[in-house]
Amino acid sequence: MTDNGSFDDIRPYHDDEVSAVLARILQSHELRRTLARWRFPRLSRLAPWATDWLVSRHLQRQLSGLKTVAEVQQVVAAYMQRMMATTVTALTVSGLEQLAADKSYLFISNHRDIALDPAFVNIALYAHGQQTVRIAIGDNLLTKDYVTDLMRVNKSFIVKRSASSPREKLKASKQLSAFIQHSLQQEHSHVWLAQREGRAKDGNDCTNAAIISMLSLNRPKTQNFADYIRELNIVPVAISYEWDPCDVAKTRELYSLQQTGEYRKQVHEDIASIASGIAGFKGRVHLAFGAPLAADYANAEAVAAEIDRQIWQNYHLFPSNVLAYRQYTGNADESVANVTVTDIAAQSEKFTQRLQSIAEEQRAIFLAMYANPVLNKVGKTPCG
Repeated sequence: MTDNGSFDDIRPYHDDEVSAVLARILQSHELRRTLARWRFPRLSRLAPWATDWLVSRHLQRQLSGLKTVAEVQQVVAAYMQRMMATTVTALTVSGLEQLAADKSYLFISNHRDIALDPAFVNIALYAHGQQTVRIAIGDNLLTKDYVTDLMRVNKSFIVKRSASSPREKLKASKQLSAFIQHSLQQEHSHVWLAQREGRAKDGNDCTNAAIISMLSLNRPKTQNFADYIRELNIVPVAISYEWDPCDVAKTRELYSLQQTGEYRKQVHEDIASIASGIAGFKGRVHLAFGAPLAADYANAEAVAAEIDRQIWQNYHLFPSNVLAYRQYTGNADESVANVTVTDIAAQSEKFTQRLQSIAEEQRAIFLAMYANPVLNKVGKTPCG
């Protein structure tokens, strides 16, 4: 399958579409209103006409005249740098030296933040002289037209999670599999994919083997599974946040599921989570790029297990993880992490304050969220 229109409903926008897409975005009154409420919360209530004008002028200055996806991404990069200046104390990266500059890779990472996981991968790759990634994003997040436009003009492609019938789901999965292979092998683009559908809100990073099965749907019948997987150049990526800006919201959601068996999202709640993740304090962030998968994997489960192994072992533990592990398990073993006693002591008060802000009956969930990466590393929380 080639990009002769077969992918038009899911692919990122091309350069020759950028001007029209940005013109559409600039006309979105809803986007201007949303940005005004975020940037000028009080003034937008008192004088909405004024904040609409201010936001409109700002967007015009930022976006008008841009003609390529690369130019759009330069604007996005500037926003990311401003975000990092106030919410990230340090961004560290390891493992990029294992990757060849002339190859396209399928990066499969653990998933903690809707927007920032692939954004940090892009920052790391760009700083290393590599191209940015095409980003898989579920259509459940694309509840507004301007959000769809913003995502697709920033190299996102759509995963059709809303497909209902088995036939529609299979068709969507085959199209997605073909598009990912086409991106890697024909267009020589990096691709980012989460290891599972939805964020690992409990901190337990597990690869869904169904993701690997989807990737193999485009495999020619004459090619064996192991060879096809090798050709995809899969690289596991472990993304570690010292503090999760959405940890309180995730805790409440998990507690509701635990108590009632359900959690009803508010309208556009995922968009609010994106904003909270971007604006919230993250502290230190580490990205660990693993080794490309090159063994003879027999099936999807074996591939998923290797991705899990690399993500768990490469996950960078912070004092927040060790402090939670101690309280969650009662185990004070220092050998579980390469975190210094001094660093743990320096963060202990902040962790205690954060924990005390959680309702007492929900604290075990909060602790597990930060403790699970430690438990993964020592083999105590297997996936299944």
